Amino acid sequence: MDAAQTFRVEGMHCASCAAMIERAFRKRAGVRSAVVNYATETATVDFDGQTVRPQDLAQAIQPMGFTLVLEPPPGEATGPNHAKREKLRELAEMRTKVISSIPLVIFSFLTMGWDTLASWGRLPVMAPVWHDLVHHLFPIMATYMLLVVGKPYLQGVWSFARHGQASMDTLIGIGTGAAFLYSFVLNAFEQPLTGLLNVQQTYYDATIVVIAFITLGKYLEAKARLKTGDAIEKLLGLQAKTALVARDGREVETPLAQLAVGDRIIVKPGARIPVDGSVVDGASYVDESMLTGEPVPVEKKAGDQVAAGTVNTTGAFTFRAAKVGADTLLAHIIKQVQEAQGSKAPVQALADRIAAVFVPVVLGLAVLALALWLGVGTAPLGLAHALSLGLAAFVSILVIACPCALGLATPTAIIVGVGQGAREGILIRDAETLERLHQVDTVVVDKTGTITKGRPEFAELHNFSGLDDTEVLALLAALEQKSEHPVAHAVAVHAAAAGIPRRAVEDFASIPGQGVRGTIGGKTYHAGNERLARALGATFDEAAIATETSRGRTPVFLMAEGVLLAVAFVADPVKDAAPGAVAALHALGVNVIMLTGDNENTARHVAQQAGIREVIGNARPADKLAKVKELQARGQVVAMAGDGVNDAPALAQADVGIAMATGTDVAIESAGITLLHGDIAKLAKAIRLSRLTMRGIRQNLFWAFIYNVIGIPLAGGLFYPWFGWTLSPVFAGLAMAFSSVSVVTNSLRLKAMKL
Repeated sequence: MDAAQTFRVEGMHCASCAAMIERAFRKRAGVRSAVVNYATETATVDFDGQTVRPQDLAQAIQPMGFTLVLEPPPGEATGPNHAKREKLRELAEMRTKVISSIPLVIFSFLTMGWDTLASWGRLPVMAPVWHDLVHHLFPIMATYMLLVVGKPYLQGVWSFARHGQASMDTLIGIGTGAAFLYSFVLNAFEQPLTGLLNVQQTYYDATIVVIAFITLGKYLEAKARLKTGDAIEKLLGLQAKTALVARDGREVETPLAQLAVGDRIIVKPGARIPVDGSVVDGASYVDESMLTGEPVPVEKKAGDQVAAGTVNTTGAFTFRAAKVGADTLLAHIIKQVQEAQGSKAPVQALADRIAAVFVPVVLGLAVLALALWLGVGTAPLGLAHALSLGLAAFVSILVIACPCALGLATPTAIIVGVGQGAREGILIRDAETLERLHQVDTVVVDKTGTITKGRPEFAELHNFSGLDDTEVLALLAALEQKSEHPVAHAVAVHAAAAGIPRRAVEDFASIPGQGVRGTIGGKTYHAGNERLARALGATFDEAAIATETSRGRTPVFLMAEGVLLAVAFVADPVKDAAPGAVAALHALGVNVIMLTGDNENTARHVAQQAGIREVIGNARPADKLAKVKELQARGQVVAMAGDGVNDAPALAQADVGIAMATGTDVAIESAGITLLHGDIAKLAKAIRLSRLTMRGIRQNLFWAFIYNVIGIPLAGGLFYPWFGWTLSPVFAGLAMAFSSVSVVTNSLRLKAMKL
């Protein structure tokens, strides 16, 4: 049995932790692939269920200090809400540690500041009684910081010693632990070491401040990361908690988990619809803005579809549940957003490869720096000074080089980008799609349902009979009422909206490919296309008909005994947003091409209305596929927007497939991107979102790398021989904490950007 499951992982502190877990999973027989996302704290593992159990996966990482969450605690529900509660609990623990560290940091800074100013002659030397007090307090405070606040970092050192797997915690633990032990040895053996080393130069303050800064940075980072996932929280907020189910003549309030397909559910005014289904009794207006983006409530009556998460406004109705639980539209949306936020973009591969080898390399650099200070610096500086500077370099390198920012650079931007898209009605399947979209320079669009509304509407009536227009429409609507053709439906809907009474039809018959026939009031009438009119010998102005069809209109001929009575024109109107959307795409430097199976005249008229310069009509699915391949052969990156059914070959071939969808007919599974509102205006927003996200990722990667490129040589003392520059472990800790916070904050800026 094959299985691909996503688990929550507890205990990760950096990108190297994620790399360690991935390696551990991939070593297991039966595991095909594993993707661990540090930003979302999840692991998606594709494995053979007959060879590997989830419990085996948990055991593979448990010795390294990580926990794979398999089952929720008793009485708890799993999922995003449970995960958020756990994160809030961890955040509260971190906050307590940060608060307890503040007095110790203030004390350390005051002491360091006093000593510095005293050495400059700005303050008197600290009195012996205060000096002795500080001398005894610092070891106590440093012990608390290392063993209590810094416990995770010591666990990282222990894991490294046992399994040889190093992480960010290993670097911090070794660095601060080395500073503490060196200082402790100086205190414990002060008399014997006097004269060999500077016994007054201890690093308790560095241990205190570095751990405090890094813990503060991780707290701020975790708090900011919690905000990156609020799109999921908002989607979950759209779910109803219970439903009123009609059972045995009573209304029973039932939890969502207990609903079944076929249940008759009562929806009262103001209530949120719990699951997908169809109305069986009653009528109302439903606010579907969460799906369609339209603020005006939609009328719902018997036979109409309703979707989970939408809100009933005025009336009450009963509907039959058709999809429950994970099958509802809202559940699909939530699942897709979660999966997309947890996926990895190709651009992240470089950062992952670097993070995987970064920690061992940094450990080597830190040891090398210490060795060079002792080997090269002892002669000119003396052992005491060289060892002091070497130890500072050792600790500073380990602290400043932590790859947290590197691991957060891509996933935090992806999480925010996908969430921002979901809020705009742009559902993105995965991070790879989001990355590819920013390179798109050509968009191929279908006509029907993409540029046009996809629902033919009555446009105009040319009446050639002695009857008034109402009577002609009554005759035409009576015939078309029995037809299932979309054009016929448009005429019938128009007549019903105008309040024209329905006429009885006898001897109705459909004429395949041409139209319909029926008897009304003892007289035989025909309604259909131009081919039917010619077959019946009816005469009409061919030039006038050609003019109307060139405007994108479809004629419906009404005839009685071979005589033309009237011609009704039906058109599929261009969406109101289409011209603006095409203009927005052109402004982004994206070329728009319309491919449609409709005739050339209609296609050109619609393209002209929408502002599309290149159009190809009479295109079959194979022609659309060939056109996409031709564009790609020219080196263009192509996005295809269509309905996801008859455009399937072209959608699959395109670099990015985009499904245009509306309401409960949304084809979430059919393309890389789904525009929930069926609104082409969202296409330009999707491309802008992709470009903003990729720009944010590049900025994040730049800052993550620059911290290390500049920080490591400075921390190691490379510039000391020429400029006397070194980097205190205290400032290394501050810089490391700031790097992670700045990357997450930069990603969060996406939420404020206008698409």
